[in-house]
Amino acid sequence: MSSRLVPAILVALLLIFHAQLWFGRGSVSEVAEMQRKLQAQKEANVRAQQANDRLAFEVRDLQEGLEMVEEKARMELGMVKPNEIFIHVTP
Repeated sequence: MSSRLVPAILVALLLIFHAQLWFGRGSVSEVAEMQRKLQAQKEANVRAQQANDRLAFEVRDLQEGLEMVEEKARMELGMVKPNEIFIHVTP
């Protein structure tokens, strides 16, 4: 009787561990999904870092020179200097 009991217990344990690998917490599909989410988050972080770098460069440029302030005032606010004529050409 014990000669059949030991292999039966081992097979049952093997099935339990195998089921845990495929369907339980930390399963193969769950790990793959987490890796996809991690990759998407890394890409979002890269885009955010690039945006932060552009903004930091713009802030530094605004702190250092007035040319950028004048360019922004002209482009975004439509400001002109005294005795200057503004012509807007549309395609």
